[in-house]
Amino acid sequence: MNAHLYKAMREFVQSMDDTLPGKFEIAQEGIVHDLAAPNGPHELTRARIRRRLEKVMPTEALVAHTGTPDVEDVPRGIMRHPDVMLIAETNMEGDGSFDPRTLIAAIEVVSRSNPENDWVGKMRDYPLLGIPIYAIFDPRSATGAVLTDIHSTPDGPRYATRKDFVYGEDVTIADWTISTADLPHYPEG
Repeated sequence: MNAHLYKAMREFVQSMDDTLPGKFEIAQEGIVHDLAAPNGPHELTRARIRRRLEKVMPTEALVAHTGTPDVEDVPRGIMRHPDVMLIAETNMEGDGSFDPRTLIAAIEVVSRSNPENDWVGKMRDYPLLGIPIYAIFDPRSATGAVLTDIHSTPDGPRYATRKDFVYGEDVTIADWTISTADLPHYPEG
């Protein structure tokens, strides 16, 4: 993607953030708009994951961050907003987006309205951005996966290792193991 096009998309996304519902990101194929605002089960899952990780992480210098800003790689033309980012506090200093290569892990709670964004788009973009661990929690099926070990492929960097889990099992993200018990599911229908 050329720099001019990326800048125009970035300005559009910033102008729409407070105007339209949902979340905007920029992927290689263009602007990604998750139309639905996060719902109760999505936000509760995100909060429980953050709290559980912060209980087991050994130092106050590490954060399970759920706010802004985004992670961004301007030369690649990608701006993503993980639901939870494991990051050192020192890497949060300064203005602007976080450098994705400083993340320990990116964690996503699958959106009910746009699951392909988490299972396909971010599974492609996160290794490209150099994020070493990508954990996906899917309230639709009460399952998930932790992806690690970035390696080169003809299609670009990809995760080589995938460990699937079902809700109720313990899951290890980086060096920390948390329970997935009592994570909410999306209601049927």
